[in-house]
Amino acid sequence: MEYLLIEKIDGIGVITINRPDVLNAMNAGVVTELSTAVSDFIQDDEVGVIILTGSGEKAFVAGADIKAMQQMDSNDALDFGKAGQEMTLIIENSPKPVIAAVNGFALGGGCEIALACHIRIASENAVFGQPEVLLGIIPGWGGTQRLPKIVGTGIANELIITGNHISADEAHRIGLVNHVVAQDELLDSCKEIGKIILKNGPKAIAISLQCIYESFNKSIQDGLAVEVDAFAKLFSTDEAKEGMTAFVEKRKANFRS
Repeated sequence: MEYLLIEKIDGIGVITINRPDVLNAMNAGVVTELSTAVSDFIQDDEVGVIILTGSGEKAFVAGADIKAMQQMDSNDALDFGKAGQEMTLIIENSPKPVIAAVNGFALGGGCEIALACHIRIASENAVFGQPEVLLGIIPGWGGTQRLPKIVGTGIANELIITGNHISADEAHRIGLVNHVVAQDELLDSCKEIGKIILKNGPKAIAISLQCIYESFNKSIQDGLAVEVDAFAKLFSTDEAKEGMTAFVEKRKANFRS
């Protein structure tokens, strides 16, 4: 791929956005390649966890390519926005956990990509923000939708309409990221979480993620109905039988043989 580095290590697929000369800014080509790369890993039976990161030490993704956006009219912007939204939906709806390894700037579209991931780990130098209003536009890849659900409406309102940047520590305080680690420990920390996840049942992981995200906009009653139905169906799977038998037999479960 032209804009991405792809590697696969011990069941973990790592996708690195590789445009360090422009702080890994997203153009239409990167959007297309990232959608394809995540989809490919979803279909790859050798991969159980996906990590997204950016090349270099300065940026995860510093946003969309402003020079490219400057040339867009409304029709172009609609196409670009829809492509970006589809990309974030592929990430969010992945049955395999997607971990954002956020190194440096995660602004605009970069923040929105991180928001679509299931787990976000930040390096100490990470910076988050939705600064689109500074350009006279708004987030277009899900920032107005996902950020309030993760950090609450009041904080999301402030971040989006001020365009302010926040530090990794502040992002952790408000629940935007799960952990903050040293820059040189970022990828290893994400891989360690990935190794823990890989010990668990892949169907159970996928169904857990599905229940969580399907219930975002449901009442508690409707969400519980989704959950209990999925809970019951898993009992008929070989995975569940192996997990419970292994527990009773006091051994490690073998879910991925």
